[in-house]
Amino acid sequence: MSTSEAPQVTVYNVRTCTTCRKLAELLEEKGVDFDRVEYHVTGLQEAEIRELLAKGGLGPRDVLRKREVKARDLDVDSLSDDELIAAMVDDPALMERPIVVRGDRAVLARPIERVLELFPD
Repeated sequence: MSTSEAPQVTVYNVRTCTTCRKLAELLEEKGVDFDRVEYHVTGLQEAEIRELLAKGGLGPRDVLRKREVKARDLDVDSLSDDELIAAMVDDPALMERPIVVRGDRAVLARPIERVLELFPD
């Protein structure tokens, strides 16, 4: 798949994550070129998180990494969406991974096969 024919694919991942590595293998097997964003290292701004959520039709609770120790410490039920997003800006590890963006669409690739929704052809 050439990049001139298809929208750019970006994977928001953590290289040490087993699911992220399996997703990368699947994309490589399918011949999909993609860029990686190590969001837990670089961080994400509020606008970036909001854009990811909008492209995926997701809310912040949908991408909250509930098994993360810091997420368990949050009183999620008492937080607004804006407060959850602010917490994700402060600590990107609170976001579930991998999130894959292609053009104006995004999916939380859990399970990894969900990424295939972005490639109907």
